[in-house]
Amino acid sequence: MKFAYKFSNLLGSVYRKGALIFTPDGNSVISPVGNRITIFDLKNNKSHTLSLESEHNYTALDLSPNGCTLVAVNEAGEAQMISMISHTVIHRYKFKAEVRALRFSPDGKFFAACTGNSVIVFRAPGELSGTYNAFVVQRAFEIAYDETVFVDWACNSKVMAIGSKDNSVRVQGVEFLNNFRPFILGGHRDAIVGCFFEEKTLDVNTVSKDGQLMLWECSVEVDDVTSGDGLIRIKEEPDAKKSRELDEDEQEDDVGADDDFENATGKDKELEHVQGDFTKDEDRDEKGQLLITKPKQSFKYKRLARHYLADEARKENPKAFVTACAYNKQLKILITAFSTGVFYLHELPDISMIHSLSISEHRIDSVTFNNTGDWIALGVPDVGQLLVWEWQSEQYVMKQQGHSTGLNCVTYSPDGQLLATGGLDGKVKLWNITNGFCFVTFSEHSSSVTSVEFSGNKKFFVSASLDGTVRAYDIVRYRNFRTFTSPEPVQFASVAVDQSGELVAAGGQDVFEIYLWSMKLGRLLEVLSGHEGPVVSLAFSPVPSSSAMVSGSWDKSVRIWDALESSSAHETIDVGSDVVAVAFKPNGEEVAVASLNGHVSVFHVKTAQQLASIEGRNDLGGSVSETDTSTAEKNLAGRAFTSICYSADGECIIAGGRSKYVCIYHVREAILLKKFQITQNRSLDGLDEYINRKNLTEFGNMALVEEREQLEGGNVAIALPGVRRGDLSARNQKPEINVFAVRFSPTGQSWAAATTEGLLMYSLNKGIVFDPYQLSVEITPKATRELLRKRDFSAALIMALKLNETSLIQEVVEGVPYRDVELIVQSMPDEFAHRTLQFVSKIVGTSAHIEFYLKWVNLLLTRLGQQENVLTQQTLVLLHQTLNRKYESLNKM
Repeated sequence: MKFAYKFSNLLGSVYRKGALIFTPDGNSVISPVGNRITIFDLKNNKSHTLSLESEHNYTALDLSPNGCTLVAVNEAGEAQMISMISHTVIHRYKFKAEVRALRFSPDGKFFAACTGNSVIVFRAPGELSGTYNAFVVQRAFEIAYDETVFVDWACNSKVMAIGSKDNSVRVQGVEFLNNFRPFILGGHRDAIVGCFFEEKTLDVNTVSKDGQLMLWECSVEVDDVTSGDGLIRIKEEPDAKKSRELDEDEQEDDVGADDDFENATGKDKELEHVQGDFTKDEDRDEKGQLLITKPKQSFKYKRLARHYLADEARKENPKAFVTACAYNKQLKILITAFSTGVFYLHELPDISMIHSLSISEHRIDSVTFNNTGDWIALGVPDVGQLLVWEWQSEQYVMKQQGHSTGLNCVTYSPDGQLLATGGLDGKVKLWNITNGFCFVTFSEHSSSVTSVEFSGNKKFFVSASLDGTVRAYDIVRYRNFRTFTSPEPVQFASVAVDQSGELVAAGGQDVFEIYLWSMKLGRLLEVLSGHEGPVVSLAFSPVPSSSAMVSGSWDKSVRIWDALESSSAHETIDVGSDVVAVAFKPNGEEVAVASLNGHVSVFHVKTAQQLASIEGRNDLGGSVSETDTSTAEKNLAGRAFTSICYSADGECIIAGGRSKYVCIYHVREAILLKKFQITQNRSLDGLDEYINRKNLTEFGNMALVEEREQLEGGNVAIALPGVRRGDLSARNQKPEINVFAVRFSPTGQSWAAATTEGLLMYSLNKGIVFDPYQLSVEITPKATRELLRKRDFSAALIMALKLNETSLIQEVVEGVPYRDVELIVQSMPDEFAHRTLQFVSKIVGTSAHIEFYLKWVNLLLTRLGQQENVLTQQTLVLLHQTLNRKYESLNKM
């Protein structure tokens, strides 16, 4: 059970591309993040990523009006119907082309999808539509001359407005309607971006890419548009029916037939619209009743006004165009977002500007209102930014942005509550693991951040960068309080802080030396020479009393230094291959070394003796890029682990590299315990094990043919030779899947991987898991409760701990009277006292009985603190983390 880690959250990335939507209560925003979906709860300030994933990046999604069903479609046209109650995929569907827009009808019976030049209307499953099959097609309209890009429903859920790239909007009915006919609204000179019905009418507002807004008025009221076949049924009297029996001569005379029919029915006014001969069988229904065509009211649209919304934006940039828009029908407020990162709020129908704001220099791809119209969510894909803005108070409700050009490194704080990440964009971010939000960003570095490391006391952390500086940040005041530099410019590739927080060391990438600074004085103490290649990894011993430091270099050696002794005092271990990562065991006695030949070797720090060797190359899994000409087996020869970390108990090592897999190994046994595939996203490169045969022609791999537009510097699809990521010359290139850094949490409850997708968090499965301890036949929940009823608390607690069922342990612990706690703690065996402390450490954060559980904690720590090798660092860190969180939440009150 120890390795039942499940995906728990995605940090480091908040929005990629596609539609943003609010939940029906208006308190949460749902964002597509690559091939995953993240829900940001704005009321409780938490984020949660659904554990399900798609095979490609999501582009279109919409939520049913009751909030129970989410339909999400990826860029390959694969649709998933997701239950928001169980967070599982309940049905799948494959569209033939990419879906540009999705929209549920207001009554929740239907949802419409814009795909190609058509719109497909499906019946939504559930009580409202009367069907329990998903993706049942109700109607399909192939109506536009170009791609359909937007759809909106009228309030009666019977009429749709469909916007297209052919510069027109079509008003279309879902079923046969009385007093209605399909209508085309033209006059725009560019592609439609949005079209919106007014509330309780069929009036339409249309917005095009060039910023033109048109207001259209419908001649028919929404209540007059009713379902039907457009025919009236008339019941005839028997006598009248006889008098209608005409001979063949009379049937030929239309006027005579009408006169007879008028006398028979006595409905003069309605018969002004009788068409044809009503004595024929086809003019009667199955009951023999006459059918008369209902008089149609003239259905048409009249253009009321035309406005130009882009004039303001084009003063700043003449090339500005509308990229997204949204309309709140209750407040009659229209928001238009532009390619320049500006958005405008206008009140209709007067078109008076309420507000304008520039949030970015990049295009805004998605905007939406919540149900009350107070909050606006905006997504900027180029920099991965997601904003929720309250327009009335002009304040941000949420402002989150990931690393715009990708993650590089990650590290946990000593209590496991915070994560620090460094990116290629030169930014360092701090993330709160509990709520999944970034709460501070440091942007002092002017180049890529290569390494980040926390101090042992959690008061500060340091980062190294290719800009030639190492910076220290205060976690309490959120400021960069120290900047360390070398005498001559050096690109720093690695950084480490000793356990006491007194020393900071950094290794050079272009100058093969290690620089040692004093944190208190901010002064360079020493330059350690000896390596003959870039120093890519550094680690100080985690033992407070030790001053040992290990460095790994591309010169195929690992050196063990004593940071407090003279610079010449070091031991060299020859590894036989370029070293890419080193990691200390938590007890400080062993060091693990990952090398370029795919091996992970373990050495004793004092004797330099090799203790274990793990051959991990085959576990990385061979894969091919789209533009590769070599096979997966050939590619595997160049793969290696680039990041390793010990687990909290020191028994296992987690390793990741240029692969879609992260591996956990048992150190002593040198065996693979668990292999995690971090993504299934085929929008990334490097997931396939074989070259796609359809690309292989007699001329070679067609993916190697460059795509260029006629203008120079156009659509180049191939990376420059040797470039792995961040290639600005190839905007169209698929990023390759990669694991840049892996870290175990100090609590042992989770681990994190910095990948191309973002920062993936995996936690131990908190579901119901039967994991008993020293169990025998007579130990049952019934027997435990019987002992509790007899007030034999000590035996009941030991029995509950053996069953290892959280709810039962909680029932027993809370059943112990406050005055008896001390007696129970004293009478328990050591291993059960430790298991009780582990349980209390978890439960104290969520329980309302704070004083009661704190008494347990106090007595258990007093009791176990005197024993040797009973308390583990893991338990203490978890307890510290839980109490800190509880203190912070109570402190706010």
